[in-house]
Amino acid sequence: MVKLRLRTKFLLSMLLVSTGLTGASLLLVRRNVQAQVRRSIFADLHNSVITFQNFQRGREQTLSHLAELLADLPNLRALMTTEHEATIQDASTDVWQLSGSDLFVLADRSGNVVALHTATQGFTREMAQASLGAATQDTTHQWWFGAQHLYQVFQKPIFFGPASEGHLLGYLVIGYEIDDSVTSQLSRIAASQVAFYYGNNMVRSTFDPSRESELGRSSIAQSVAAPSEPQEIQLGDERYLATSLELAPGRTPSVRLYVLKSFDQATAFLNSLNNLLLAVGLTAVLAGSALVFFLSHTFTRPLGQLVAGVRALEKGDFHYALDEHGGDEAAELTRAFNRMRASLRRTQQELLESERLATIGRMASSISHDLRHSLAAIVANSEFLCESRLSSDQREELYQEVRAAADLMTELIDSLLEFSRTRESLRPSYGSVKESLDRVVVAVRSHPHFHPAKITISQKGNSQGWFDSHKLERAFYNLLLNASEAIPGDGGEIGIELEDTADGVRIRFADNGRGVPESIRDRLFEPFFSYGKENGTGLGLTVVQKIIQDHGGDVVVESTSEHGTVFCITLPLISSSGDMGVADKIASPPLARAKQVPSD
Repeated sequence: MVKLRLRTKFLLSMLLVSTGLTGASLLLVRRNVQAQVRRSIFADLHNSVITFQNFQRGREQTLSHLAELLADLPNLRALMTTEHEATIQDASTDVWQLSGSDLFVLADRSGNVVALHTATQGFTREMAQASLGAATQDTTHQWWFGAQHLYQVFQKPIFFGPASEGHLLGYLVIGYEIDDSVTSQLSRIAASQVAFYYGNNMVRSTFDPSRESELGRSSIAQSVAAPSEPQEIQLGDERYLATSLELAPGRTPSVRLYVLKSFDQATAFLNSLNNLLLAVGLTAVLAGSALVFFLSHTFTRPLGQLVAGVRALEKGDFHYALDEHGGDEAAELTRAFNRMRASLRRTQQELLESERLATIGRMASSISHDLRHSLAAIVANSEFLCESRLSSDQREELYQEVRAAADLMTELIDSLLEFSRTRESLRPSYGSVKESLDRVVVAVRSHPHFHPAKITISQKGNSQGWFDSHKLERAFYNLLLNASEAIPGDGGEIGIELEDTADGVRIRFADNGRGVPESIRDRLFEPFFSYGKENGTGLGLTVVQKIIQDHGGDVVVESTSEHGTVFCITLPLISSSGDMGVADKIASPPLARAKQVPSD
């Protein structure tokens, strides 16, 4: 096989095109133009149908994915648990607007419609109920029709908890309407006239009313099955080549798309072709040169594809298809790029695997070290307890050391469990944040080591609302314990300030301790990171961050220096008179992840 360089290919093609065009154009153009136009129209109609099929498949995938996401929303699940039709109708407006769909329907577990939202008026709840009752098991190809509105819909069951448990709450149906904008867009892409039919009813078209009625009476519209090849039909004084596509095969009534292209408009230029052919011979060489200029895309296309591959690699796409066949420079460069891309992908995978193993190793090392330390204390003290000569005070002291080690192990396990739980584990109740803080302060003061610490609480405004008091007290306890350990033994002070905000309460924990070193500020909330504690688990602040974020709040290091540190918590609270359910509010998306703000 002879390997030709890109420049050689270009020069040879220009010579061949220029020579051949002069001799063949006058003989072939006149005889083949009309047949070519017809074939071109056939190809355009076929491509139009394929374009819509691809568009439809993309829309089905979007509908399916969107329905799955919406059905798994915690606030939608909580809304369906109310089983109150008026509440579901009103409160589901935000979810519908979030979905961006033209049709949004919620039904209870019995299949009764309890909420309906549409972008345009006319499609009633009765129509939705009838369409839902007639729906088949094939949820990816459903079409609903009513009041001249045609929707492509997707249905998804809503479960309470995992779907495997089978606790059905109801059904979610979302859909997009085949409206004038869709019809016009498809018409522009296909450069043709289009019409959508539901059974014998024309839903939308780009024709005027007179042509619509003629299309309804034509043979192609009266046929039951879609034609395998385009057909020629007469609408008024104009000829069209038409084809159709069955959008819901096997459905009765059928849903069809008709694509029609004017044959008369496409062949109108033939009347002036005779005059143009007289000048073709004189300008053949010039036209050939211009044609070669446009055909140069054939030779530069490999380079364009290679540039596209580089851009795709820049975005992280390692699978962008590149054609590396050939023997010229572009093909060699493409093969080298593919080898480099494969090598980069292998290197990236190896780095990710190494990082994953390193993370697992750090976690296992931290946990095993903490557990081994506590177990060693328990074993040693248990052996001492076996001594018969110990006094009761000595046995009590050994027992307390065993209990302290067991408590430390329990704390580590509880922290790991808390870190792995989802926000659905919250159990909100109505109460006062101030009272929770008071209980935490009492618990911290029970430690003899922290008796000298001066802890004060001040409050501005209201701090009552819905929250999980048990988990919130755990977060407060971790923060207050860290502050108590950071302050000096003599003269240590901790101030807690509560201030109500527009949607909740802001809580500041300020101490006069040694501050947080700048080298570790960015890692304070990382799991298994501990600093300055001999037996620290590294999960205290991580648990604090998770609990606060599960409540929809945020925790940050507001300031820190050698004179002390201030942690700030913003906590949304729901009053007892709120319109929405408590579970909805607390399960709403959390604020931005906690960040550390360095001191001035």
